[in-house]
Amino acid sequence: MKSAVFAEKGAMKLTDMAKPEIQAADDVIIRVVRTCVCGSDLWNYRDVDHVASGSINSGHEAIGIVEETGSEITTVKPGDFVIAPFTHGCGQCPACLAGFDGSCQDHEDNFSIGDQAEYIRFQHGQWALVKIPGKLEDYSEGMLKSFLTLADVMATGYHAARVANVKAGDTVVVMGDGAVGLCAIIAAKMRGAKKIISTSRHADRAALAKEFGATDNIAVRGDEAVKAIMDMTGGFGADAVLECVGTEQSTETAMAIGRPGSTVGRVGLPHVAAQDMTSPFYRNISVAGGPAAVTTYDKEVLLDAVLKGEINPGKVFTRSFSLDEIDAAYAGMDEREVIKSYVVVE
Repeated sequence: MKSAVFAEKGAMKLTDMAKPEIQAADDVIIRVVRTCVCGSDLWNYRDVDHVASGSINSGHEAIGIVEETGSEITTVKPGDFVIAPFTHGCGQCPACLAGFDGSCQDHEDNFSIGDQAEYIRFQHGQWALVKIPGKLEDYSEGMLKSFLTLADVMATGYHAARVANVKAGDTVVVMGDGAVGLCAIIAAKMRGAKKIISTSRHADRAALAKEFGATDNIAVRGDEAVKAIMDMTGGFGADAVLECVGTEQSTETAMAIGRPGSTVGRVGLPHVAAQDMTSPFYRNISVAGGPAAVTTYDKEVLLDAVLKGEINPGKVFTRSFSLDEIDAAYAGMDEREVIKSYVVVE
């Protein structure tokens, strides 16, 4: 089968490798039909997180068709059309039962890798996989794009809103204008936020943020951003801040713009060695977040919202590529010419 691997800094390539096989009783082999590139994949591509040449891709978002199942799998069968979340929760441990399957306590190998390929071995598939009603051919390409966001970015954006306790009437600031930040805007609107402030410096992303529900946009950074947001909130600060980047500047800004008693919902993977928590302490700012509870949100809220046409997160995919064009798919995002690259496998 074809699978993407890291060639060198700033370069991806395809290689032929053996099709994955069932190795454990709760494995599921999936034929990938659509995958994509995540902003986090660029850390390896840019050599921020160094990986050796030839390392398997860090892709972790896919939708596809079940090919084969292990002996313990009863929830899906060959031929089923499924979302393959980047998390692999068990659905039974205390963390999963509390709605935090992104931090499953039963599965150590809880995250996907290698999804930019023709086939994947999905570990712990009994509960984690999400069945899509019907067949692949029942859906438009636009719907397929929205289904694919449910493998990560839409669920991650929703996680930020959930852990920040966004509720009706709230003023919410979303840090980040990538796919996760844009989906966090959708989530904030779903949960009833009245004022949603986006933070984009790019016209196309700001326009999509507005379409998704942002009421205002702040394009400046650092101290200027803090002042602008505080002015926009009457000097009080936001009821909730959704941090969807993970950089030092984004995190510092998020900590500074919430009102006393607010929560920062943090889903941008931290690239900060240490964080000064003194100021949040005196202002009673709570910080919550981590890997999204993808399966929980898909099954309880998000898949139904997509099927009913209530949300259309697939619009974060602004360019399509074939698997053979995987290097161009990465480059387009690296150069910020593409919000999120959509990869058609079959």
